[in-house]
Amino acid sequence: MEPFAFRPRLLSTLKSYNRKTLMADIMAGVIVGIVALPLAIAFGIASGVTPEQGIITAIVAGLIVSVFGGSKVQIGGPTGAFIIIIYGIIQQYGMEGLAIATLMAGAFLILFGLLRLGVIIKYIPYPIIVGFTSGIAVTIFTTQIKDLLGLSITDVPADFIEKWGAYAANISTIDMWSAIIGVASVLLIAVTPRFSKKIPGSLIAIIVMTVAALLLKNFAGVTSIETIGDRFSISSELPDAQVPQMTWETIKSLVSPAFTIAILGAIESLLSATVADGVTGDHHDSNTELIAQGIANLASPLFGGIPATGAIARTMTNINNGGRTPVAGIIHAAVLMLIFLFLMPLAQYIPMACLAGVLVIVSYGMSGWRSFTELMKNPKSDVAVLLITFFLTIIFDLTIAIEVGLLIACLLFMKRMAETTDVKVIMDEIDPNDELDIEQGNLEHLTIPKGVEVYEINGPYFFGAGNKFEEVMAVFGDRPVVRVIRMRKVPFVDSTGIHNLKNLCIMSRKEGIEIVLSGVNSNVRAVLERSGFNELIGKENICDHISTALKRSKEIIGENA
Repeated sequence: MEPFAFRPRLLSTLKSYNRKTLMADIMAGVIVGIVALPLAIAFGIASGVTPEQGIITAIVAGLIVSVFGGSKVQIGGPTGAFIIIIYGIIQQYGMEGLAIATLMAGAFLILFGLLRLGVIIKYIPYPIIVGFTSGIAVTIFTTQIKDLLGLSITDVPADFIEKWGAYAANISTIDMWSAIIGVASVLLIAVTPRFSKKIPGSLIAIIVMTVAALLLKNFAGVTSIETIGDRFSISSELPDAQVPQMTWETIKSLVSPAFTIAILGAIESLLSATVADGVTGDHHDSNTELIAQGIANLASPLFGGIPATGAIARTMTNINNGGRTPVAGIIHAAVLMLIFLFLMPLAQYIPMACLAGVLVIVSYGMSGWRSFTELMKNPKSDVAVLLITFFLTIIFDLTIAIEVGLLIACLLFMKRMAETTDVKVIMDEIDPNDELDIEQGNLEHLTIPKGVEVYEINGPYFFGAGNKFEEVMAVFGDRPVVRVIRMRKVPFVDSTGIHNLKNLCIMSRKEGIEIVLSGVNSNVRAVLERSGFNELIGKENICDHISTALKRSKEIIGENA
């Protein structure tokens, strides 16, 4: 195995950097920065923090992911996937608890990268990803109904079902002007791509609806439209770095949500990088990317930020506008910094209903309803994982959904892997034309001597496979003198398989039956030798070929005659 290497893509791209690439990166970075602004504000508010914290997260994480990341075009920042888990942590542990959980998630992500888990994480079952992503989308949509319609609810319940009950009970309190702003924002964002590919619909909606709200307030006397300034005190001052006070008890209580943040961040960032690879023809370094995401999540909470990861929509915006190196991501962070320092006070005029409209569109994009409906046509086991993860995300929380979803997926994986391994009986003769482990030059049919049983294991020999011997052995009526176990199609054996095989050998010996292994490859033989099989059945009973195994069987029969 190669030694691990931390390879930020920025270093390799700067070697051949030129003026043309710089101009393309500047253009892409400016556009992505403008696209990221309304999303950062919306994600921050929806997560239960201030608009400033959303933008600071986009600045800090965006800069670090671009400088240290394993992808040329990845754009980091706050995303919709984190909204529910962040909001839940704040409600239970407060802002300091969120900071600690984010720091822990950063440490987990760095550990994932150092342990080279980047490739493994990309193979998390698709039904789980779709299940919790769709569940998050439904939950985000649900949390935005109050602001979208301007409902007068002082305390919105946290529970999904109770929340909809509260909406129904207060439906008469709809503010018509807020509802118009909210619905108009959704429609404007939805139709913008038809006439503008460069300028994001969310930015157009925020500008248009902010102006409309100001006009309604100043010239029509409409004061019922709630804005960001009505709910938050806006500041453009950069916060000082602060390390939260951590206690062992707090750390222990936050392990589960921190691990959820790390897993979610790893999945989303690597998924985003993989999608980007498909468009650009590049190939990202997944382990370096995980370390960069970890560093970003270590830095973000020090400045009051929230968890961050690779953002698919902003990454694709970067690519579509010509960004091809991490410099574009750095410029995107610089643009956000300039907006934060000089234009942040203007954010107080943005209507909350408009931000709700932005998040309604985000939730629709996250829902992946086409993928969801397609997966419903798959095997029942996949459908079960999908629906369980989906409903657990909605009804309980994302932490439980991911943990249970992964557990179910692991159990199904073990079941399917066990089903791929079978044990069969070979009767009478072995045809050399169909075999791979017969000695060269021996092309005659091999006759199985009387008193010898031959079994063949086809597939990995691990959990579940050993028990199949008992079922297959019922085929023979008489007790044999020798049992030959062909292992030519066994690529590996695990500790459970070794345990089962040892038990089979011990039980057979008690019955006066010798075990001979045939076709054992070098890797499996090494594992068996380390486990003491040379002493258990004798080194001479572990054979490379079936020809040798049958010859040894005849010797054993002769010795016992």
